[in-house]
Amino acid sequence: MLLRAYYVLKRTYEMPDFSRPCGTRNVFSPNPALKRRAIFTMSLRDKAMAESVPPGFSCNTYDALNVYDVMNRTLAETARWRAPFVGLSRISGFRLMTATWTALVMAWVSVQAATGGVSSSPGFNIRDFGAAGDRTTLDTPAIQKAIEACATAGGGQVLFPPGQYLSGTLRLQSHVTLFFEAGARLVGTTNLNLYQAPKLPDFMPEAKWGKWHRALILGDGLQDIALAGPGVIDGNKVFDPTGEERMRGPHTIVLVNCRQVLIRDVSIVDSANYAAFLQISDQVEIRNVKITGGWDGVHFRGSPERPCRDIRIIGCQFYTGDDAIAGRYWENTLITDCILNSSCNAVRVIGPAQHLIIQNCLIYGPGVEPHRSSKRTNMLAGINLQPGAWDATKGSLDDVLISDITMHNVTTPFHFSIKPGNTAGNIRVNRVTATGVYRAAASVESWAETPLTNVVFRDVTIEYTGGGTIEQARAIVKSPGVDARPLPAWGFYARNVQNLEFDNVRLRCEKDDLRPVLICDSVTRLMLEDFKFTRTAEAPDILSLNEVAQVQVHGADLATVEPRCTEFKLVAADADGRFVAGRPFSAQATVENGEAAGLGRVVLRIAGQPAIRWVWLRSNEKKEVVFKGLLAPAAGTHPVQCGDQTRNLRVEP
Repeated sequence: MLLRAYYVLKRTYEMPDFSRPCGTRNVFSPNPALKRRAIFTMSLRDKAMAESVPPGFSCNTYDALNVYDVMNRTLAETARWRAPFVGLSRISGFRLMTATWTALVMAWVSVQAATGGVSSSPGFNIRDFGAAGDRTTLDTPAIQKAIEACATAGGGQVLFPPGQYLSGTLRLQSHVTLFFEAGARLVGTTNLNLYQAPKLPDFMPEAKWGKWHRALILGDGLQDIALAGPGVIDGNKVFDPTGEERMRGPHTIVLVNCRQVLIRDVSIVDSANYAAFLQISDQVEIRNVKITGGWDGVHFRGSPERPCRDIRIIGCQFYTGDDAIAGRYWENTLITDCILNSSCNAVRVIGPAQHLIIQNCLIYGPGVEPHRSSKRTNMLAGINLQPGAWDATKGSLDDVLISDITMHNVTTPFHFSIKPGNTAGNIRVNRVTATGVYRAAASVESWAETPLTNVVFRDVTIEYTGGGTIEQARAIVKSPGVDARPLPAWGFYARNVQNLEFDNVRLRCEKDDLRPVLICDSVTRLMLEDFKFTRTAEAPDILSLNEVAQVQVHGADLATVEPRCTEFKLVAADADGRFVAGRPFSAQATVENGEAAGLGRVVLRIAGQPAIRWVWLRSNEKKEVVFKGLLAPAAGTHPVQCGDQTRNLRVEP
């Protein structure tokens, strides 16, 4: 029976390869490339097991646990074979076999834990190739020799034992892992001439940037690569007075056109630019990494022809001077279980992204590390989705899920904005709490040719510092730049949205705010379901809804009312007062409310076509409602109606 189970094990699963670092070997193929690929297709059960290895267990112990799991599955398969013929619960031999397997494997696990394990494929220790590790000797040649030897041998592990290894650019090779032991530190040299840059494909807009792509660790066109271990990669603040902002130097890690990448357990400090810059790369996992200082923490950048695909950032800590996570042209991205502290944005997407999940993260400011060029530490937006804000992009922002997020001390929790050339589909925000929001309302804005299609906020609580004035409430909203800006609403601002839903949303102000809680411009359908907010008695408008076609209110802190139009007038755009077909004009209507305060719907019908405005009205309040941006119909005389009031509009050709 034991022999049969062994052959089941051998046939069903390849035995583990012990040449890889912990976290890259939870697969059962001796082929390194196949093994890496399997990381991205392994079952959730295997992933959970991989995360459960106790502290202090060696890499081989980690694999012993995998073998134990395989053996358990093998026993289950053997049981399925025997079940049609005998009642296994009555077979004492099978029980003995189970106990024997368990005892043998767990004994091996114990030995591995005690001895630190053995390796069937030895690593390549950089000291064996002449690395000094004294932070004075330039160790680039020795380390590069170790990498080349490892690659020539078919792949494996390049070991950095304790020490401080001074280096210029290191070029990675496929199927090679750099493993940094505790106490190991790779330090970037201050000699800028010893840094190299990859050659980007011509279709990349960034190809013209040249030396901007220099890096301490460089990979170009590789597969099955890893950086792992509890050691440190130190960018050493190697600033360049001829670089961007007259100070940016080499990135710490640059990978171009790579796939099957793992960066795990390392600490990256004091980058002279981005800590990790990955371009047109796929199947990347960054797990349990701590990034401190520098500009952007992790920056993924694809192109319209070649997005970055299958990206995971899991369980990481970012304390960055610039954006913690940023980039554009993403497909299938997961950011989860991370701490994001920044003196800029926590997550900034500057171009199209599809199938993006951000969940279970803590986002807070002020930044532990200052913004390098401005020296400020205040944090900007929590999540900033802004395709086209930095430069022209083309594509879709779609299938975005943001859930289970806690934020504190940010300028705004959400800034969603698209510029011309971009579209936006579904964006859903669930279970988010933000406190100490100190500058801008959350916003959902399209400045593109088409509206955002569907945006839903559900189970969201936001606490603002408040204190807005009447003058701020009268501000004209302009297209945003690269950052969120103050708005004439204190809670939410929406522009050019097809469907906008607020479900169980709570908005609070620490100080009285005279701005409306919500401003909507050009929203086709607005749903307010259990929408609660702080009211300021002196605020002239609680809500401001312009060109909102349909409003549904259920269980919210407001009611709908039917105001009466007492008079209206039409205002031509031409100085001579003529209304010309196809030319813009405006209308001003005076409405009067009844006893109950609430949200009033005012309809102006021009040649039978409705223009709708929603306005907040107090009890018995009389208010002027302005209809801007109306277009004159075809030449002729047309009726214009507001409530019981009617006028004739004469339009010239």
